[in-house]
Amino acid sequence: IRGEKDRYLAQLFQALRIEVNDELGAIKQLLIAAERFLAPGGRLSVISFHSLEDRLIKKAMKATIEVSEAHQKIYGAGKEVYRSITRKPITASDEELKRNPRARSAKLRIAEKR
Repeated sequence: IRGEKDRYLAQLFQALRIEVNDELGAIKQLLIAAERFLAPGGRLSVISFHSLEDRLIKKAMKATIEVSEAHQKIYGAGKEVYRSITRKPITASDEELKRNPRARSAKLRIAEKR
């Protein structure tokens, strides 16, 4: 154990919880279902609490629809699935953090389906 023992143990417990509960798998399923079921113009809002979740969400919101080679030659790369509503994730304000310190890691991302 290097550094703070309590912090190390908290990270270890978090890693075990993520794996045992298949939290990343659940997020992937949610993002696939949202892409399939959201109507054009529908908005997807997701709050993440750590960087692994946030990375999955960010990549999904920047994903493109795969298109044929002929389409790519004429129009370029595939069409984006979502249009980002928030350029950067929304985080808790200083006032919110004073009332709720656990909100420090929360990030809200919003995108609209094209």
